Amino acid sequence: MSAVSQFLEANARYASSFAKGDLAAPPAKRVAIVTCMDARLDPAKFLGLEEGDAHVIRNAGGRVTADVLRSLIISQQFLGTREILVIHHTDCGMLTFTDEQLRQRLREQFGVPADDWAFLPFTDLEQSVRDDIALIRRSPFIVPETTVTGWIYDVRTGKLLPVDQ
Repeated sequence: MSAVSQFLEANARYASSFAKGDLAAPPAKRVAIVTCMDARLDPAKFLGLEEGDAHVIRNAGGRVTADVLRSLIISQQFLGTREILVIHHTDCGMLTFTDEQLRQRLREQFGVPADDWAFLPFTDLEQSVRDDIALIRRSPFIVPETTVTGWIYDVRTGKLLPVDQ
């Protein structure tokens, strides 16, 4: 059975008893979370979130990009979030390559240059969190009283560890 078939079966079971269709669009906890797309991370589980509690924005490395800022600005301006958590994690794949290594791989595999792409790998996990927090705080479109904190999720223990700023 394909993954899509499994997903459709799971969705049918979920929808058969779904009772949360009246949730408001603004997140109940007024929080937005920026984290990695790594399949080992389940922010709802490790933060105790339910549907409707938070905006969760995910990408490779949990990096703050222009698109993440776009989402955070919309989250704040139209949906009332006033707290942002940046969560990176141990054993992240973004620690294993450089931009140039990936660009070279893409040139070799596809015959097309990728010189304009910034893939945002990093070599220091805690510093990557600090860098992303700084990008958020520098944005003139983030509400000034927003609390922005940084964290590292340990994939081996499940613990969330604070990053000093």
